[in-house]
Amino acid sequence: MHMLAVDFGASSGRTMLGRWDGSRLTVEDIHRFANDPVQLGTSLHWDFLRLFHELKRGIHAYKQHGSGSPASIAVDTWGVDYGFVNGKGKLLGNPFHYRDGRNVPAMEALLSKLPDETLYGRTGIQSLSFNTIFQLVAESRENALQVDADTRMLFMPDLFRYYLSGVRSTEYTIASTSGLLDPMARDWDRELLKQIAAPSFLFTPIVMPGTAEGHLRPDIAEELQVGPIPIVATASHDTASAVVSIPSLQGDYAYISCGTWSLMGVELDEPIMNENARRWGFTNEGGAERKIRMLKNIMGLWLLQECKRQWELEGETLSYAEMQEMAKLERGLSCYVDPADPAFLAPGNMPQRIRHYCFQTGQQVPQTKAELVRCIVDSLAMMFRQTLDEIEHLLDRKLSTIHIVGGGIQNRLLCQLAANATGRPVIAGPVEATAIGNVMMQAKAHGEVQSLEQIRQVVMDSFPPDRYEPEDSAQWQEAFAVYQEVIHKKSVRS
Repeated sequence: MHMLAVDFGASSGRTMLGRWDGSRLTVEDIHRFANDPVQLGTSLHWDFLRLFHELKRGIHAYKQHGSGSPASIAVDTWGVDYGFVNGKGKLLGNPFHYRDGRNVPAMEALLSKLPDETLYGRTGIQSLSFNTIFQLVAESRENALQVDADTRMLFMPDLFRYYLSGVRSTEYTIASTSGLLDPMARDWDRELLKQIAAPSFLFTPIVMPGTAEGHLRPDIAEELQVGPIPIVATASHDTASAVVSIPSLQGDYAYISCGTWSLMGVELDEPIMNENARRWGFTNEGGAERKIRMLKNIMGLWLLQECKRQWELEGETLSYAEMQEMAKLERGLSCYVDPADPAFLAPGNMPQRIRHYCFQTGQQVPQTKAELVRCIVDSLAMMFRQTLDEIEHLLDRKLSTIHIVGGGIQNRLLCQLAANATGRPVIAGPVEATAIGNVMMQAKAHGEVQSLEQIRQVVMDSFPPDRYEPEDSAQWQEAFAVYQEVIHKKSVRS
């Protein structure tokens, strides 16, 4: 059985071919493309038309790798962003990018009327400026929600799925990123929608991951010379798909889905929405089989990506492998930044910002590229340790292992430092976690597997992970105390 997973990330996308033989899975990259946002005037947008074209190119590329038509297609993307479709199927403008500048004042406006404590108590979602709820407040402030009653709001994967199949619905895991969902009922919080003046007709029925949602539109099937391929609503938030593919049958682990963002958390049956969870920045999002992914958004490899981009602008191109090797030769534990500091959120001169942060906090200022990279990976490892401590406090129990999945596991230095900082073994893999989770939820829709446990057994059998044992525990324990002092010093200054 051949299944196509189309995975749109915040900077690139790809189509992956999953081959399932009934017991094991392989995945192959058959089409890759860039996903560059577009600044248009004062607004930042996604180029949806180009991305849909690339989706179709991925389907066409399948013909070079298989015969006939794939058994199904499913799309996953990043969270929170959306588009509007009217009753005639017309897209009402290119979707806004979550980093658009209109979101911050919209968040401030809503929180002045609906305090964060109240909002978190309803949704269990951390208040971040890019959350869908604040984007919709921005739309309302611009009178952009004055739309016809046949208009629907569709999150990015739902939008792609609509233009593939014609079915308008909202998948649970992507809806859960919005700050508009009742996490206990797993449905829209209708009262909250009224409070932000969002018309209830905008919101389509919620479907669970692993649901078949129509077939490829006849016009697209004819254009691409393929059959009426079934379209599946997978766990369509990319992190939710990645968590599906964690190779473990035990529940005493924390996971990190490591990429541009590092999402660190645990899988639960019900959300944790107390004051400590809110204060520490945890969010309760949806997972496969109605699970809750209680996690923290950490600014991940974004800092490395922005350093790399800045150095390219200055005329020096370095690969991530070269950056990793440079950092390995550094002594380490010399300086730290808080990866969650708002100063690092927007694109820009990241090396300069890191140096400024270290100067402000009275630390050794990293000068060389190797020192900057080592500062970033040390800081990420320390943030993982801090987050683990908070998770264990919320659960009131210790966790035995850290599972890291996604592209970030290719940074073997970071994996080892994460083990050192947390004092726990790190199990790294699979690297293509999101695509694997996407495909295996399609397999579940076909009845090939029956449960999350069966899926994870398949992942364990098909993609053996690497293991990193903690090293230099006493040294890292002392360094963690220094890291906490640095972060506290910066928060006091702010």
